[in-house]
Amino acid sequence: MPDPRNRSGHRKQGARTGAKRPGGKPPAPRARVDVPRAAAYDVMKAVRVDDAYTNLVLPHVLREAGLEGRDAAFVTELVSGTIRRQGTYDAILRACVDRPLAKVEAKVLDALRLGAHQLLSMRVPTHAAISTTVDLVRARVGQGPAGFTNAVLRKVSAHELDQWIRRVAPTDPVGFAAIAHSHPQWIVTALSEALAACGHRDESDLDSLLGADNDNPQVTLVARPGIATVAELAEAGGEATGLSPYAVRLTGGDPGAVPAVAEGRAGVQDEGSQVVAVALAGVQLLGGDENWLDACAGPGGKSALLAALAAQRGARLLASERQEHRARLVARGTRTVASALSGVVVADGTQPAWRPDTFDRVLVDAPCSGLGALRRRPEARWRRRPKDLADLVPLQQRLLDRALDSVRPGGVVAYVTCSPVLAETQGVVEHTLAARDDVTVLDAVASLTAIDGMAVTDCNGPVPGTVQLWPHLHHTDAMFLALLHKS
Repeated sequence: MPDPRNRSGHRKQGARTGAKRPGGKPPAPRARVDVPRAAAYDVMKAVRVDDAYTNLVLPHVLREAGLEGRDAAFVTELVSGTIRRQGTYDAILRACVDRPLAKVEAKVLDALRLGAHQLLSMRVPTHAAISTTVDLVRARVGQGPAGFTNAVLRKVSAHELDQWIRRVAPTDPVGFAAIAHSHPQWIVTALSEALAACGHRDESDLDSLLGADNDNPQVTLVARPGIATVAELAEAGGEATGLSPYAVRLTGGDPGAVPAVAEGRAGVQDEGSQVVAVALAGVQLLGGDENWLDACAGPGGKSALLAALAAQRGARLLASERQEHRARLVARGTRTVASALSGVVVADGTQPAWRPDTFDRVLVDAPCSGLGALRRRPEARWRRRPKDLADLVPLQQRLLDRALDSVRPGGVVAYVTCSPVLAETQGVVEHTLAARDDVTVLDAVASLTAIDGMAVTDCNGPVPGTVQLWPHLHHTDAMFLALLHKS
C-alpha cells in the first residue's frame, strides 16, 4: 500500500479511504494530517500551555511521532523558526485578520503562525503550506476554523516577507527593528543600550545582533582538558573554532554519537561559557590555589570544565546549586572529573554554608534574564518582562556580595551573566564597587589575551576591564564577565 504523502514529501495521518459503512454509505471524510506538521503543532501547544522549553519538549515529541532525519529537521526548523519570528508573523497576521489576534482561538493562532513561517521563511510551496495547515486545523479544531485559516493564509501568501515588513512595521528605528527582527521593543532598546555602552554604536551592529538571535546556533563541544583533546573531537567530525582552546564546532550529526561526549570526557557547551570558565582559571594568584567554588553550578557544564582545569593544578572544586534536581544534573555531568571535586552540595549562594575567606577562586554564574541566549531559547524573548529585572538584579547583587565574602583576600571572583542588559552587568558591578572597598576590577580582556590558545577580540564590556561577548561578533551567547579581585 503506498505511503499517503503530500507533495512536500511528508507522511500523513488519517488519509481518506474508499471503504463503505454497513448499508452502503461511505464514511464521513477525515482530515488528513501531515505527521511532521502535527508534531510541530504539538510542540507549539506545549510551549504555550505548559510553559515548556522548545529544546526540551521537541525531542520527546519527535520520538513519539517516530520522526527522524529530514522530517525531524523539518519539524525543528518549523517550530524554532516560528517561535523566533512570532513577533513578525503576528504583525502580518494582524493585517490579514478582521479581529484582534487576542480574539483568535489560541489553537488556531498556533497553526496560523506555523503556516506563516512556511509561506514566508521556508522553501515550502504555497499550496502545500496552506493546505496542510488547513487540514491540521480541520482535524484539531474544526471545519469553521479551517475555512478561516484558509482565508487568512491566502492573504499572507500575497506578499514576500520583506514586502510585509515594509507594510506593517512602524517607521521609528526601534519599532521597525522590533518587527523586522521579531524582538519585543523593550529588548531591542536594552540590547541597543548595551551595544552602545560597549562601544558598538553603529546601527548595523544592532541589526546584526538581532539577526544573529534568529539564527540556529551551531553545536559546540568542549574537550575537557586532561581527559579529551580538540584533535580527538575534530577527528569525530568537528573543527576547532580558535576562540576557546578547548572548543570544537560540530559540523553535523548527533553530538551524543561522538565517543568522547558519550563517555562524558567532552560535552556540549557554548563557547562563551567555556571562555568565562577558562578566564577564571587563568588569572594569576599569589598564595594558595587549592580550593575553587562554583556557586551557581547547575546544570554543570562550567563545573565540569573548571574541575578538569583544577585537576591539572592539584586544586579541587566545590559545586554548589540551590535546586536539588539541578544539583543532580551537576553530579551526573561531572562524573568523569569527580576526583577533582570536593563535593556537589545543595546550598543557597545567598546564604553560604561555608566559612568566609575559604576559596581561592569563585565562579558566580548568576541567574539572569537570559537575553544573551535568545538564539538558543526562542521562547524566552516572549516570556521575559522588564519587571523581571526588579527581582533578578537584587539577587545578582546578593550572590556576588556573598561570593566576595567567600573568597580569601588575594583571591578572585568571576561574575558572569548570560545577558548583556546593563542593569545585570554594569549595574551590578558598579553597585558592588560602591558598596565595598576591598574589591577591584581586574583586566579580564588582558587576562584572556594572555591565555595560550585563546583568541578573543573586540570584546570590551561596559565597565573598563570587563568582557562582553556577542552572537554576531563571536558566534557565542552574549556572555558578560567581570573578574573581581579581593584585597
